[in-house]
Order: sequence, then C-alpha cells, then structure tokens
Amino acid sequence: MKFSKQQSGYVSEISQFIAELKQKDPALEDKQRAGRALLWDREPIDLDASRRAKDSRVKQKPYVYQSK
Repeated sequence: MKFSKQQSGYVSEISQFIAELKQKDPALEDKQRAGRALLWDREPIDLDASRRAKDSRVKQKPYVYQSK
C-alpha cells in the first residue's frame, strides 16, 4: 500500500478555497498578520516596572467589609 503515489494529485476543497481566496486578495496574509499583531504580539515585559508596581500596591485587609 503506497498512499503517497495514490494521493499525489489530490487537493482538498479547503485547500482549493484558500488558494482561490489568496488569488483574489493578494494582501490577505498581510492583513492576517496585522490582525494577529493587534491581539497577540506584545512588547517585552519590563521587569523593573512590574516589580515596582507590585511593591507599591497597598495591602488589602483580610475582611474588607469590617470597619474599624
């Protein structure tokens, strides 16, 4: 059983659809990268600034509804 020779010319419907979509809009991948950058790509964390923010936080009382 040699599947590679049997399936060598096969292209799925999804692959055909994506190839057709890319032909219609050549800038599609650039738009996808820009959208991904908006949601997922973040700048590196500044460890010093995060440490200072953590140290400057005011401690909360164990029971916040009790007034003394």
